[in-house]
Amino acid sequence: MKSYEFVASPEVSAALKAGKPIVALESTIISHGLPRPSNLDVAREVETIVREHGATPATIAILDGKVCIGLTDDQLVAIANRDDIAKASSRDLAIVAATGKSAATTVAATAHLASLAGIHVFATGGLGGVHRGANESFDESADLTALSSLDMTVVCAGVKSILDVGATLERLETLAIGLVGYKTNHFPGFYLTDSGFTIEHQVNSAEEIAQIIHARQALKTDAHALIVANPVAKEMDRVRHDAILKSGLEGATKNGITGKAVTPFLLEHFHTASEGESLKVNIEIIKSNSALAADIAVAASR
Repeated sequence: MKSYEFVASPEVSAALKAGKPIVALESTIISHGLPRPSNLDVAREVETIVREHGATPATIAILDGKVCIGLTDDQLVAIANRDDIAKASSRDLAIVAATGKSAATTVAATAHLASLAGIHVFATGGLGGVHRGANESFDESADLTALSSLDMTVVCAGVKSILDVGATLERLETLAIGLVGYKTNHFPGFYLTDSGFTIEHQVNSAEEIAQIIHARQALKTDAHALIVANPVAKEMDRVRHDAILKSGLEGATKNGITGKAVTPFLLEHFHTASEGESLKVNIEIIKSNSALAADIAVAASR
């Protein structure tokens, strides 16, 4: 029976052995979410931010069948520039590894692998959720089902406004996934600081979130994830945002784009139609979330 390699980078391996705070980072944003060459620059900058806040970055991916928990700089370059990098969710992991292929990991896949490695704080951009029209298509992100069974604290800017936000919040409740707003009671909508929906619980510091993490362990509610919704500091112009979203949804319908192809199509539409404004917001989101996640990891490790 073939043994599949589960490899931590030297930096992450040392942090795990020493019990130091670690922040998991997804790789899909590098390979599929940001354009070249800025994707590599942002990936490096995000890792630097995590280090500056006292934690170790663990960007996760599969390269040539090897599950990589933390990437060396050469591996970051490969994820950013190779054309054979697939996009893997949880269900794809074994297939990609067994066939010796390479893939960047989504929120669901990153959280799954991070949990296996003993890492329980994760920074991403926006969470996946229930897609518009899901009552007919049953189109729901695997992020939700994955996080319903993982002990993971996920820092994100809410969910992308291209989703059905209300239905997503209902699913978070049904799946017992915890939700707190960081310095806000408004659930953020990725490019927007307020999606129009409220959050019941507000927290105001990394230390407060660390207390919740420890309480979750004591009360045995840590079988499900905790979402920390961290709104972007400067949102897109709302009128422009809504107009771009409307034209993007119309374009997806016109071109017969469905399923997991919808999100990358709409994100690319946003980047193009906003003349780069949405891309700048996207980058600021992942930087801010990585900094907060590092602060949480440090506070939780005390």
